[in-house]
Amino acid sequence: MSLSKIDKQRRYRITRKTTFVGVWINLFLAISQLLGGIFANSQALLADGLHTFSDLAGDFIVLFAAKIASKEADDDHHYGHGRFETLATVILGLILIMVAIGIATKAMSYFFFSAPEAHIIPSNIALIFAALAIISKEGLYHYTVAQAKEINSDLLKANAWHHRSDAMSSIMVFVGVLGAIVLQLPWLDSAAAILVAIMISIMGVNLVLNSVNELLDSAVDTETVQTLQELIISSEGVKNLHMLRTRRLGGRIYADVHIQVDSYISVSEGHLIAEKVMEQLAQQFEQMEDITVHIDPEDDEVLSSCSSLASRSQLQAQIEPLLTQFQLNECFIRMQLHYLDAAIEIDIFLKGDNLSENRLQLRRFCQAGEKIKDVSSVSLHQQL
Repeated sequence: MSLSKIDKQRRYRITRKTTFVGVWINLFLAISQLLGGIFANSQALLADGLHTFSDLAGDFIVLFAAKIASKEADDDHHYGHGRFETLATVILGLILIMVAIGIATKAMSYFFFSAPEAHIIPSNIALIFAALAIISKEGLYHYTVAQAKEINSDLLKANAWHHRSDAMSSIMVFVGVLGAIVLQLPWLDSAAAILVAIMISIMGVNLVLNSVNELLDSAVDTETVQTLQELIISSEGVKNLHMLRTRRLGGRIYADVHIQVDSYISVSEGHLIAEKVMEQLAQQFEQMEDITVHIDPEDDEVLSSCSSLASRSQLQAQIEPLLTQFQLNECFIRMQLHYLDAAIEIDIFLKGDNLSENRLQLRRFCQAGEKIKDVSSVSLHQQL
């Protein structure tokens, strides 16, 4: 069970549209902030402008990753291309960290090592550029996070929080510039630039750590696992579950689980129960991209393994001579095997309406069959 091609293309279209909106806004803001920082003599505004330029690089990384992630699975990528989104998020985080280091290095050099007369109080126009950045970035955050929720994209969510961090850093710039102007303390402008760098680095580290966890196939959060367990156990025919394993890939959830069903149902009914489980998860848990359901006739975490028991062909080689010996070969229809608790239960279906006349012979056949290694019981069923 996986996302349809239409769903993936829709995710890509929304991601592309949302990101291009950010590209144009960031391009306009970056140029405005850099020019404003130069003409208004504001270190903090220049730092914020460089930060915005890093957003442009991030936007193009998002576009590239979203394009690759929208591709269908192929011979080289059997699980699709969702990891490209995760890798892009790591790169985005690393870019933020490098930008933060650059901004902090320059601001701290200016703050600690430049001569006092080199510290210039920013002009009032710097406040206008800072306010424009705050409004634009906060608006971009709300727009992007809404689109991210619609398609459940971790990559867009990361980019949205990137915009939110920009807005918060612009607030610091505004406060720093305002303090420098009102209090006539030029060093407040440099201090604001340093704080912006710290915020950017924290955001970058968080993005990298979260994405690395995803690349390492870390499980989803406990609350999500609990929800999945409740949905699975509520499905008709499921008696219990165990070995539920989860991981994230490109903002989607992949899982596999063992479900315990009645020991004596048919293979086809067990398959139907598994399909119902997958269908229910797809309908009620939109993040689920793919789940593999393993059918267990018993709790194989507690009971002994059946892997060493005789196979069907080995049993047939021993049952067929017995059928001939007790003159049951002509009425034999089929043999059904149940591998349970390290033993084999055999059900044999026979045709005919006079079998009950040979009860002793039938009983002796069952006793002979139960002497076969690994066999715990032999039951006969008459099919009219």
